[in-house]
Amino acid sequence: MSRIPEAALIHSRLRLRQLRLMLALEEFGSLRRAADEIGMTQPAATKMLHEAEGLLGVELFERLPRGMRATPFGETVIYYARMVFAELSGMREELAALESGNLGRVTVGAIPALASGLLTRTIATLKKSHPRLSMSIQVDTSDVLVQALQQDQLDVVLGRIPTGARADDLLFDSLGEEELCVIAGAQNPVASATNLTWTELQGMTWVLQQHPSPMRAIVNQAFHNARVDIPSSIVETTSIMTLLSLLQQTDMIGVTPRSVVEDYPGRHLLAMLPITFEPRLPPFGLITRRHRIKSSAMQAFISAVKAEQALAAN
Repeated sequence: MSRIPEAALIHSRLRLRQLRLMLALEEFGSLRRAADEIGMTQPAATKMLHEAEGLLGVELFERLPRGMRATPFGETVIYYARMVFAELSGMREELAALESGNLGRVTVGAIPALASGLLTRTIATLKKSHPRLSMSIQVDTSDVLVQALQQDQLDVVLGRIPTGARADDLLFDSLGEEELCVIAGAQNPVASATNLTWTELQGMTWVLQQHPSPMRAIVNQAFHNARVDIPSSIVETTSIMTLLSLLQQTDMIGVTPRSVVEDYPGRHLLAMLPITFEPRLPPFGLITRRHRIKSSAMQAFISAVKAEQALAAN
């Protein structure tokens, strides 16, 4: 029979100061220094640790000849203690924002293709209805953004869950799919071709996203399916503007979602090449942490994204 008590008992008896002590013990590895850090005597800290271990029914720290070290049980408690205090800090920020008349702050990650379309439209709409909402935007590939989300550096990601990501703590709300296309500048000699093969394009310079982004994986898969080596001349960038500028000024070619080309004001300066992708990108959507409580600012942003995507789909 498990020694771990029911959640209701933990909720009623575990105290924030006990969690603060765990974090201090993890940081200093010494009961005396941890006690000093949170402003209590060493005997009182020892008693508090015993009470927490008694409540949870497990040993949280090993007593070593010199100092203390968290057990696997202790490491789990420390992980959740950090989340508790991060959420409390978020609560304080939101209360302060509401007090000053702001809705609060939301930190958003977006993949480049969505940053120039869906995200831009969402921000424009949201700032009309919530002018004092503070927003911070990071544009990067899905693998970088999801890692930042899991480290609590972002509130929400507009992108894809990368292959191999530890996704058990993520929630994914699908918004749709995108079709990829190979593009060139209108001045490129291949722009006027009526039919092209992967072999013909293999020797050109390609502008692609870095590994291990989902889009790069799809491009590599397309070459593999065509039994053609991956190009040896590649320029890597996550910037849509850098990609489009390079294509217009050189004879390089690149890959981007079709929506980026269709939304681009200089559409006449680009050409979609007559070659199709068999592998498809996974759906894009809103990615959040499973156990993260959504602030008012997060909820407002998520609702606005869904509304903009619904408008675009109609």
